[in-house]
Amino acid sequence: MQFDDVILGRRSIRGYKPDPVPRALIEEIIGLAMRAPSSMNSQPWNFYVITGEPLNRIRAGNTERMVAGVPQSREFRIGQPFAGVHRERQVQVAKQLFSAMGIARDDKDKRQDWVLRGFRQFDAPVCIIVTYDRALDGSDDTPFDCGAVTNALVNAAWSRGLGAVINSQGIMQSPVVREHAGIADDQVIMKSIALGWPDHDFPANAVVSERKPVREATVFVGFED
Repeated sequence: MQFDDVILGRRSIRGYKPDPVPRALIEEIIGLAMRAPSSMNSQPWNFYVITGEPLNRIRAGNTERMVAGVPQSREFRIGQPFAGVHRERQVQVAKQLFSAMGIARDDKDKRQDWVLRGFRQFDAPVCIIVTYDRALDGSDDTPFDCGAVTNALVNAAWSRGLGAVINSQGIMQSPVVREHAGIADDQVIMKSIALGWPDHDFPANAVVSERKPVREATVFVGFED
């Protein structure tokens, strides 16, 4: 693919085929992603790539604890819930997804099932947990770098025919993730990425989220009109 094809064509994939993803292909994708910009070349990121039975145990533990009402335990800072225009955008993409999936506003069972898909890593065959070195906890540059490498990773995956979705539901119960992924104590769990071959018959995979226009997001200074 050309660069523009990847950027403009990529979308979040929430439905996957069960087919396994070769380890060599994942290694290739991560290698590409690690060329992302890194502040002073600190490279704070690490990746735990999980599949098979360990991933199934994470899905089960994550879901069971959330359904039982165990408080979430994400390790990276959460911040405040979205409000204003940011909340409006969150609601808009949810409406797009629910419409594609035929989930009515008052259908509590289907809405709950959709939420649980997130806790199961959308049933993807692979989950990548992005962590960073605990020695850098509190650094302003570290989350920026981890965001850059995560963005590069999902784009690299798309260029190889794979789909992905960046999410936090899969790491809501960090003790479960730590136990079954064997995450080292010197690492902070930041984000998770569901990865696999897209199921093109899954309706939500056709959803393309909207972006605000450049003129709304950008201020040009010193340019001649």
